[in-house]
Amino acid sequence: MIAAALFAATLLAAAPQKGDEPVQPFRLADNLYYVGTSDMGVYLITTPAGHILIDAGYESTAPLIEASIAKAGFKVQDVKILLNTQAHSDHAGGFAALKKRTGAALMVSAADADVIERGGTRDFSLGDSLPFPAATVDRRLKDGDTVTLGGAILTARLTPGHTMGCTTWTFDTADRGRPLHVVDLCGLTILDKTRVSGMPAYPGITKDYERTFATLKTLPVDLFIGAHPSYYGGMEKAAKAKADPAGPNPFIDPAGFRQFVDAAERKFRDQLARERTDRRP
Repeated sequence: MIAAALFAATLLAAAPQKGDEPVQPFRLADNLYYVGTSDMGVYLITTPAGHILIDAGYESTAPLIEASIAKAGFKVQDVKILLNTQAHSDHAGGFAALKKRTGAALMVSAADADVIERGGTRDFSLGDSLPFPAATVDRRLKDGDTVTLGGAILTARLTPGHTMGCTTWTFDTADRGRPLHVVDLCGLTILDKTRVSGMPAYPGITKDYERTFATLKTLPVDLFIGAHPSYYGGMEKAAKAKADPAGPNPFIDPAGFRQFVDAAERKFRDQLARERTDRRP
């Protein structure tokens, strides 16, 4: 208890970040829980053999995530695997602390693993502007690799562009007996300093984004979640589910997923056209 208190006190002393306000955890499906903050998606997949946590929020939100796991009725020490969607401080900053607390294995796409191991520095777009505590990666994943624990099987689908190793996670679950295929979308946002027509540190970004959109259009999806709940109206859907617990699961939204991907692709195509026009003599 003393160690836990010191852990929380140390991390809470860090400067607060946008989107890290605490929220009550909520269930999305039978064994899938939201344990993130106001706009940092962190997901707990529970199994009889231990649990899987996707993303870690900021360094400062690690104690909030631990508290949410406890409020959902589970122990952070039972987390056996840590997964990542993207190597940015708002999704990977808490890995060092949570790995120390849990002893869990950290599994990250090969293209983002080095960024996490050097604490977010030398990022192709952010440079050294948003560092975070480095964490050792235990397994480097490639497209199509699976992660298994206690009957849960998650597939890593590489959807690069936002980061070089941006990883969208897909897996099966159920809700009140209904089988569901879950897509946890990494991210499609184009950062301010990113040039989608190509940049010295990421010359292949155009083709990567194009492959990402092509991949996402092929994915079967029932339940749509993502690295930020704002992608899928997560907080609004949680309120709706709470107000009508016996009603339809509002997170089942394949149409919302398609609309989100289509809108992001239009922004990409528009920016690509502008950049190519600007480079003309």
